[in-house]
Amino acid sequence: MSMVKITVLRKAFYEDIAERYLTEGKEVGPCPLHEEGDSYVYEGGAEKPEGLCPWAWIDIYRGIGAFSAGAVNTPWNNRENEEVLCCTDGVRPVTFLIERTED
Repeated sequence: MSMVKITVLRKAFYEDIAERYLTEGKEVGPCPLHEEGDSYVYEGGAEKPEGLCPWAWIDIYRGIGAFSAGAVNTPWNNRENEEVLCCTDGVRPVTFLIERTED
């Protein structure tokens, strides 16, 4: 199993959707748990890296586990050892770059 580096690529926040559907509206703001550039290391097993949002971990773990075990996503990705995954928060999603590293 390879180690996997997880880096926050981008945070988005859709104020119009927040205003329409969330009780706090746009005051809820973007994800408070991550900043662009934050990084974490997955070393195997099912253990969430410390500091990573537990909900994001649930969303991206399956892809990280497969990637760590050697899965590839060609022809969809043009970089063999990188993949982009996202949490499923539809109002304030966080996009992660996943990079397979040497053991």
